[in-house]
Amino acid sequence: MSSVAHLPQDPLPIGPRPAPRALGGHLTAWLRANLFASIPSSIMTLLLLFLLGKACIGLWQWGIANAVWIVSGNDSSACRALRGAGACWAVVPEKYRFILFGTYPFDEQWRPALAVVIFIALFAVSSRRSFWRKELFLLWAAALVVIGCLMWGGFLGLSFVTQDRWGGLPVTLILATFGLAFGFPLGILVALGRRSKLPAIRSLCVLYVELIRGVPLISLLFMASVMFPLFMPDGVNIDKLLRAQIAFILYAGAYLAEVVRGGLQAVPRGQYEAGDALGLSYWQKHALIVLPQAIRHVIPPLVNTFIAFFKDTSLVLIIGIFDLLTTAKTAIVDPAWQSFSVEVYVFVGVIYFVFCFAMSRYSRSLEAQRGTN
Repeated sequence: MSSVAHLPQDPLPIGPRPAPRALGGHLTAWLRANLFASIPSSIMTLLLLFLLGKACIGLWQWGIANAVWIVSGNDSSACRALRGAGACWAVVPEKYRFILFGTYPFDEQWRPALAVVIFIALFAVSSRRSFWRKELFLLWAAALVVIGCLMWGGFLGLSFVTQDRWGGLPVTLILATFGLAFGFPLGILVALGRRSKLPAIRSLCVLYVELIRGVPLISLLFMASVMFPLFMPDGVNIDKLLRAQIAFILYAGAYLAEVVRGGLQAVPRGQYEAGDALGLSYWQKHALIVLPQAIRHVIPPLVNTFIAFFKDTSLVLIIGIFDLLTTAKTAIVDPAWQSFSVEVYVFVGVIYFVFCFAMSRYSRSLEAQRGTN
């Protein structure tokens, strides 16, 4: 009868285990490594903290503690009595309807407000990957028709409002949304055309990109507003907003084409050869294999272009279109509120920041999803 020999086991360690470093220890180590690593670094950190604290205290006193939030009627005497010691936020509730909707008829301003809500809802739905189906295009088409009917009117008891009465946030969203919605597909086609093996197509695409990128957007808007009607036949008049929209589409298409072309160059050659091996056509290969990879490579520069384009819509001021920034400038022409332009610009800046920050956060979420796939 054989016995099984038991090997001796290692003895358990004697004594208490080392306690994990507390959160305060990690914070102290980070502060020492990044802010107080040396005497010059510590002096600079303390100086910056002092300046930052002083700025925050001054901003608190001006923007909140000493601010006037509401006044009766159109009386700005309470704000003038502050003599700059506090902000006059009362100008926002007094002028917000003109800032947001311009000269649109006062009693009908619920229509552009509803159009803005529809725009925001479309952006929110389109940001969810679960809704990326063919039905989304139908939803966008139907929603844009509804927005057009709300803004123009002329039926179902809605009074007709000409486009020269449009202004404010709806105009900014219309220019930016349609500019990117049509400029992005145009940019993809131009990017593919620049890589075409046909010299005529490649030359035309290069000429278009270099021509548009070689002039400022202001000159394009000026050409669309002043020069373009001179080449039209007698009796043919295209609305000024539509001409500006075409200029924005051409401008966005040229810049997005270069971004997409950079993504196409980052796709390995083997992906093209794989599509050829599967027997896919040119458009099938690019739509199913190449373009999805190319766009993933250039998500940050794409969103950067979107944000810059959204802010560039304020340049339509030079052709007499009342976008959000233009209505804000016009709102403070009133002598009673002319001294409080800073508060109005802060209000408009917050609106721009909300939209741009939302685009930035969405791009970060797309990059995070790309990293997990």
